[in-house]
Amino acid sequence: MASTADIRNGLCIKFNHDIYKIVEFLHVKPGKGPAFVRTKLKSLTSGKVLDNTFSAGHKIDVIRVETHTFQFLYAEGNEYHFMNAETFEQISLNKDVLDAPELLKEGTNVMIQINTETDLPLSVDMPASIILEVTYAEPGVKGNTATNATKPATVETGATVNVPLFINEGDKIKIDTATGAYMERVKE
Repeated sequence: MASTADIRNGLCIKFNHDIYKIVEFLHVKPGKGPAFVRTKLKSLTSGKVLDNTFSAGHKIDVIRVETHTFQFLYAEGNEYHFMNAETFEQISLNKDVLDAPELLKEGTNVMIQINTETDLPLSVDMPASIILEVTYAEPGVKGNTATNATKPATVETGATVNVPLFINEGDKIKIDTATGAYMERVKE
């Protein structure tokens, strides 16, 4: 058993008969009253996110997990297939477990957390950013650059990302996987 002092991002806990991953947390010590920890928890079974407040010193049930590197192979309907980089063992996960499945490119390495008690995959951690090629983008209109104007562009995985007007088809762009936002154009 751990306490609220052990809470950190990415920690997997058992809470309300389900397994949750801590997405965000904030220790709060008000001037009046006891301290508490405000958390944002993501269910690893349903994908739902809920806010919860734990009082300071509250006992939490931590789940032991192992993290392994897996390579994304292909998607088939709602099933995404991965291969362990060390043992070459293949697993398939439902689309709901993934944070940004629309940004997954074949061959991308991800970190998968596996419950050591049941050997079931719990969550998939994408790389911080991913480089994808733009397959379709409207041409930028000259004169619309007075402000930070953006336009939708489709990347090679089929996802739509808002990009600056100077991005054209064939450009490679870096995308933040946490927010799905354009970061920069990548020079070859």
